[in-house]
Amino acid sequence: MRNPRASPGVDADRLGAGPSGTVAAMPSRLVDIAEWVELSSTLAGSKDPVMIGPTARVWNTRTPNGIGSLRLTRADSTRVTAEAWGPGADWLLDQAPRLLGSEDDLTGFDPPPGRLGERWRRQPFLLGRTDRLWDALVGAVLGQRVQTRNAKKSQRHLSRRFGDEAPGPDGGWVLPPPERVAELGYADFHPLGVERTRAETLRRVAREMPRVERLTEKPPHEVKRRLQAIRGVGVWTVNMATASALGDRDAVPVGDYHIPNTVAWHLAGEERGDDERMLELLEPYAGHRWRVVRLAKSSGSAPKRGPKLSLTGDGLHLGS
Repeated sequence: MRNPRASPGVDADRLGAGPSGTVAAMPSRLVDIAEWVELSSTLAGSKDPVMIGPTARVWNTRTPNGIGSLRLTRADSTRVTAEAWGPGADWLLDQAPRLLGSEDDLTGFDPPPGRLGERWRRQPFLLGRTDRLWDALVGAVLGQRVQTRNAKKSQRHLSRRFGDEAPGPDGGWVLPPPERVAELGYADFHPLGVERTRAETLRRVAREMPRVERLTEKPPHEVKRRLQAIRGVGVWTVNMATASALGDRDAVPVGDYHIPNTVAWHLAGEERGDDERMLELLEPYAGHRWRVVRLAKSSGSAPKRGPKLSLTGDGLHLGS
């Protein structure tokens, strides 16, 4: 398709420490972003940042340099202000362009016809990447086979009980590091609302993280292959993790409770679909299937039938 604008670039301006004897400003930078990019939709795909206002978002995470908080605010139509706090501040500022989709590539993407095409024309987005596989895997494992609100509640409790307080002024908590989670027993997980199966899977993932973290610059298919070697981590989990952490444009969450229906509804007008039908409908968009899934999910779900129990949500779903 024709790219509405050029890919976002980076303004290298960065504020550092003030002169000797003065109070230093928090580290910050301006990041160039194309005017056509809808910031909220772009950040929604990364899952980790959470909305704190109409134009700003904050992300608390554990970086290779330590914990940190990043706040992103749209300064004007083509620039985003990134401010960071904590030991991981410099890493987060360097990561900000990638979080905003600087490495996404729209080449070869033709939006679907109909309502999804209209949605794309109204709210085009880029796929960002966090490069924090641990955060993505914790969310995906806790989201296996439970309601989204319960998965998020368990993740909040895990962060507050065993993690660290975020350093930024917006508050919040940071997930505990993998080595800390690996040492927990089932008795530690039970009060968090996490049953034995997910607890054991998360502990296995935690033990593998020293090897897994080295894969962040590898292609998504290689990362998925390595992750699926961990017992309890299946196709759904690895695709949700690579979509968030690596900006995987072709991730397809096979095994999801709702997404096959949503895709079938928007691409074929069919109220129900299974994984096989979803893959068939997404085949023309190979290379950008996650982008189409995101478009479908943001355009509304298929007509509801049966019990009103949602086992899934945006990004942290059911499945292994």
